[in-house]
Amino acid sequence: MYRIIGADGNQYGPISTEQLRQWIAEGRANAQTKVLAEGTTEWKPLSEFPEFFGAAAPPPPPPSMPTMQPLGGYPVSGAADQVNGPAIGLIILGALNMVLALANGARAMLGAGMSTIQSSGNPDADKVLAIFSTFGLGFAIAGVLGGIFILFGGIKMRRLESYGLCMAASIVAMIPCLSVCCPVGLAIGIWSLVILAKPEVKSLFH
Repeated sequence: MYRIIGADGNQYGPISTEQLRQWIAEGRANAQTKVLAEGTTEWKPLSEFPEFFGAAAPPPPPPSMPTMQPLGGYPVSGAADQVNGPAIGLIILGALNMVLALANGARAMLGAGMSTIQSSGNPDADKVLAIFSTFGLGFAIAGVLGGIFILFGGIKMRRLESYGLCMAASIVAMIPCLSVCCPVGLAIGIWSLVILAKPEVKSLFH
């Protein structure tokens, strides 16, 4: 007669030799299962019992971790990590672009209002001020729309979605009239385009 310690840590038995052989066949016991033979005090692995050695099933192999296959000479995780920096840069640039464009728009509207109140009586001068205010407001609207597009492109880039849109957002970031932060936008746009042009990065997009 035998007692065993199951996979759940509980003791089972006493059971007969035939019953233990059946449990081995059913996979409920294997070579590493601890067994206590009747009349003994030492628990031993089932593999040390000659009468069961041939019947004891080997323990299942540990689950293997999935390996990340290299892509274009770079691991997939490494290629994906390259996207994070420029994507975050586009997101910050887009948000900053909208804030500055809104501030410029408010200033243009304020200037238009002040020029109306403090009219010099000179029609030509008033007309020039109105044109400048209109252009300022137009640039502000373009800046807000450009900021929204850049921000959206950065979000998509971080998610590895819409490759074409991400390329377009990177280009827009470099356009002065659409990106209020021109020097910063130029640097981030170039950085983003360089990363997006890499084959191992481009293949990750869906």
